[in-house]
Amino acid sequence: MNSSTTPLPSSLVSRYHGWKATSFKENKAWYARLAEGGQHPRTMIISCCDSRVHATSIFGADTGDFFIHRNIANLVPPYAPNEDYHGTSAAVEYAVTALGVTNLIVMGHTLCGGIQGCHDMCSGKAPELEKTTSFVGRWMDILRPTYEKVASEGGTDAEQIKRLEHEGIMTSIDNLMSFPFVSKLVDAEELALHAVILDISDGTLEQFDPLTGSFCPI
Repeated sequence: MNSSTTPLPSSLVSRYHGWKATSFKENKAWYARLAEGGQHPRTMIISCCDSRVHATSIFGADTGDFFIHRNIANLVPPYAPNEDYHGTSAAVEYAVTALGVTNLIVMGHTLCGGIQGCHDMCSGKAPELEKTTSFVGRWMDILRPTYEKVASEGGTDAEQIKRLEHEGIMTSIDNLMSFPFVSKLVDAEELALHAVILDISDGTLEQFDPLTGSFCPI
């Protein structure tokens, strides 16, 4: 018997019972269809773990609409098949090759703690993240080259962080294209990549426009 777990907080139990008695009961046939027929989402979303970012609410999605992967700062690492653990890469592989999604969205957001941490680490303000034992620090190393580019352009810390929030999304898009099974489908126009950023202060959603090379409000 594993003694390291405890029962759920009563507040979560109450919410569960509320969901089971309302949303689930009212859509029982749909849930049964999903259980029997499997999932067939057309869109994958890679977003941040931040509790203020809720992709299904933003797009008014129903259960079964999106295949969602969340991680710190919505990053995608470069394609690197080896014997390490690759949760994000595995999610991308499954969504693209097994589920056959046709849209893959990288969703960033403002005031991202991961992006702030990356800037602090790379600028020498967070030595604890430089330690080899820091999972967050090693994960944010994905953005170190992007930070160096942003820092070389100058500006205040706040300005650099804002640019890093946007540039980080595009780094993930570039890294997605390093996956052979992604680039092949993108080139064949069977998979579309999308880059968006949410302003959690005012709810504005911007998407990257390749014609202008910038993010524009939707």
